[in-house]
Amino acid sequence: MTKQTTVRLPDDLADDAEAVARVRGDSVNQLIIDSLAAEIERVRADDDFTARARKLLERDREILDRLAK
Repeated sequence: MTKQTTVRLPDDLADDAEAVARVRGDSVNQLIIDSLAAEIERVRADDDFTARARKLLERDREILDRLAK
């Protein structure tokens, strides 16, 4: 299953992405997918990032619990 979304890129970045994708023999869409997947894996391995994410989720849970009362 896939989800369609729109990405707005500055002209220079879009041109660079197209050039990289063409050299790789891929589409810009595939380049974006690969780049996002790599970034997500990078932040998952970042202990500081995951600690901040947990803290935010705990705070959100506390707010939702208060609202549910």
